[in-house]
Amino acid sequence: MTEPEEHKEGHDPRDDESPGSDESTPEARSPSDELSDNESFEPDAVNEEPVEPRNLEEREVHVVGVFEQSDETATIGSPFVLLRDNRGRCVIIWIGRFEAFAISTGLENLAAERPLTHDLLRNVTERLGATVERIVVDDLWGETFYAKVWLTHNGSAISIDARPSDAIALAVRSRCPVYVVEAVLEEAGRPCEDFEPPES
Repeated sequence: MTEPEEHKEGHDPRDDESPGSDESTPEARSPSDELSDNESFEPDAVNEEPVEPRNLEEREVHVVGVFEQSDETATIGSPFVLLRDNRGRCVIIWIGRFEAFAISTGLENLAAERPLTHDLLRNVTERLGATVERIVVDDLWGETFYAKVWLTHNGSAISIDARPSDAIALAVRSRCPVYVVEAVLEEAGRPCEDFEPPES
């Protein structure tokens, strides 16, 4: 398998341009999660606006699965999620181990004994009468991917800023489509032959 490029979810380099900006304290994670789980998201980035037609520059992608890249020096593999569009272009996004587990269980339709974080998010959304319409990976800044979760509620569209890993974990549970904007595909996409998943 060709070594994938180091595009990932991580520290927001745009924050470095404005020193002194407030940053939320990350959740406590195990040491293994710290390998690549330094993702960022803006909890207050919620917008309500009238329902609009989908942006035609968004390309629907298939969530192929979650895989790990390992080498001889690493004791723990680095997980990533692999996305593929209908033109044979693939994008990999490096994610944390907890999010990798959440995406995998969602893809395999496995239910935990008690609701996990992304199960809770889906349940709360449904109980409030909202519908997860789609998630969109809509930006790539440096090596950091960004995404939005699009909901509909009472005839209005709501967009919520999210890490791609969390958005995808929610999407596979809500059975909603996943999109990547063309600009991101052009920058980060590579022929899927370069990303042959390791045999299980």
